[in-house]
Amino acid sequence: MEQIKSPYLDEKLLAVKQNDFLKYRSRDQPTWCPGCGYFGIADAFYKACRNLELKQENIAAISGIGCSGRTPIFINSYGFHTLHGRSIPVASGLKLAREDLTVFAFAGDGDALGIGGGHLPHVARKNIDITFLLFDNSIYGLTKGQSSSTTPYQMKTSSHPGGNPDKPLNPIRLALSYDASFVARGYAGDPDGLTKIIEAGVKHRGFSFIQILTPCVTFDKENTTWAKLKEKVYPVDLHEKENNRETAMAAAEHAHFGTGIFFRDKERLHYHDVLRRLNPGKAHHV
Repeated sequence: MEQIKSPYLDEKLLAVKQNDFLKYRSRDQPTWCPGCGYFGIADAFYKACRNLELKQENIAAISGIGCSGRTPIFINSYGFHTLHGRSIPVASGLKLAREDLTVFAFAGDGDALGIGGGHLPHVARKNIDITFLLFDNSIYGLTKGQSSSTTPYQMKTSSHPGGNPDKPLNPIRLALSYDASFVARGYAGDPDGLTKIIEAGVKHRGFSFIQILTPCVTFDKENTTWAKLKEKVYPVDLHEKENNRETAMAAAEHAHFGTGIFFRDKERLHYHDVLRRLNPGKAHHV
């Protein structure tokens, strides 16, 4: 049988090779559901690493439990698939021991804001230099669709078939109230925009909190869907006021689907610098 040639595919394959798109991907194939927004998040992550020219041996990817917990498996770098809700403390400890590493923490909305919610205020107040990506699909996807910390009020789930009785958390307001020095929101359906946000988070010297809106295509076919997110998501431009926490808090209150950088404090010292000032000339492993 004669092989059919496709100029389009040939062009795309050549672009993949020339731009080294696969450099940061491991050989393991992603096991997320077809259509999952996590593919867009992973694509943005790979692009950000490439644009920043991060060395793979200097990247550490830490995750907890849940669909987002698989992320380090698909990254060609050092990684640690740790316990439920513990990506932030493990990532913090690693960064404190190895300041030279670029450390990422990954978690879902249930993993980070449910069982792991007690760790967020402490990494924020210490301002440890890690980049935290919150995969927020407003549901527990891996365990079959239970209500999570960000599930909309009255949404019907497997754990609340009559409707979720709990008010959802607002991750942006939460991070701002805990005094995080970089707070942003991205969208899995906009990998290019999310790439820029991740790049900014990595460049920021301190704790970078990035919420990422994404659907769960398997267990939520009515509320947080691709179609509804496409209608609701829009950019928030706070560039001239991005160092004003009150402005950011007001935007977070009303712009539930706004994307962009809500707050960034470039002057605040990150934790290693604080330790160096308090104890000059000493090693700073904690």
